[in-house]
Amino acid sequence: MTASMLSYILFSCLLLSVQAEHYCGGREIIRYTKRLLVDSSLSCPCRQTAGSSCSCLPIPEPGHELPCFVEGTKHMLKTNMSSKLVLERLYQTFQAQLDRNLCESLPRGDQCQYKTKGTVTEFLNTILTTYQAINKSSP
Repeated sequence: MTASMLSYILFSCLLLSVQAEHYCGGREIIRYTKRLLVDSSLSCPCRQTAGSSCSCLPIPEPGHELPCFVEGTKHMLKTNMSSKLVLERLYQTFQAQLDRNLCESLPRGDQCQYKTKGTVTEFLNTILTTYQAINKSSP
């Protein structure tokens, strides 16, 4: 292996590691969230009764978005909502971002803190607006 090839490989690895630190998956998350918002079964009101099939999900306080997104999508998966594949992908993306600190644009709160709970639609709109703002501020 020549010295120029080795330096090229090292530079490529460095570039990939720097890009990984800034990866928020904004476009992917926005696309999946919009797909879920189209689902008509998500429009029921928030009720915190045991027999209700409608979910009340955390609307995060600033700085606690990511752990609340993990908690909310995990709850949605457990409640047998439609679009399982899309939900699973969103959940895995949020969990990876939280575990690996992949998205520098989101603060690193470890626990979900919220003052209110909302409908699935309100929760998804919170995800959507959060990642749209990140995409606007990204170079």
